[in-house]
Amino acid sequence: MTDDRETPEAGTTHFGFRTVEEREKAGLVHGVFTNVASRYDVMNDVMSGGVHRIWKDAMMDWLAPRDGQRLLDVAGGTGDIAFRFLRRAPGATATVLDMTESMLIEGQKRAEATQVADKLEWIVGDAMALPFEDNSFDRYTISFGIRNVTRIPDALSEAFRVLRPGGRLMVLEFSQLPNEGLQKLYDLYSFNVIPRMGQVIANDRDSYQYLVESIRKFPDQESFASMIRAAGFERVAYRNLSFGIAALHSGWKI
Repeated sequence: MTDDRETPEAGTTHFGFRTVEEREKAGLVHGVFTNVASRYDVMNDVMSGGVHRIWKDAMMDWLAPRDGQRLLDVAGGTGDIAFRFLRRAPGATATVLDMTESMLIEGQKRAEATQVADKLEWIVGDAMALPFEDNSFDRYTISFGIRNVTRIPDALSEAFRVLRPGGRLMVLEFSQLPNEGLQKLYDLYSFNVIPRMGQVIANDRDSYQYLVESIRKFPDQESFASMIRAAGFERVAYRNLSFGIAALHSGWKI
């Protein structure tokens, strides 16, 4: 595959490999996740061979949840990150925010949701306009969701706003492999296998075609780290996972 991460013209953005008006993207992304909500968790396991669970555990290892902390998990979908956070810090609280209500509904059906109902809330909302006051949270996470946001700098600015001083941002996202040969092999798998899996398992090839295209459009590790710094975060760092198929990005509001 060629590098398709060129910057779109003003007023437009990427929806996979398509260029669309900014005002259209949120609705298109909402449609994708509404379509896949009921099979989302199953597809994550199948697409990654279960490796996404290892990545999320690595996220928790670096985040090091503590009792008393208040977590905001944006694009939190079915609650994977929030449940992990609360298992490690039973005295913490978590808010899962997602623009797609059907994803949140699927999360509330999970057994873990009942077990931590008094510590967890589910909110429909927009990462670019969070419905929270300044300095409200100790930790902000977003897992495989930032690449779907229409204006990523706006979402990062909102993350900075709602975090308390001393608060921490952590992003888990698909990224770029530093080795060209490995990247080509990964692209072959992504573009030829994942959409077919989506057709067979979720009866939805188009949504998973978008998802793999959106991965290819996302900035590389250094470029995204620069975006986090531009939003005001300090001590910005990242760690590659599985050779760079995914990466963890961390930043602090000092």
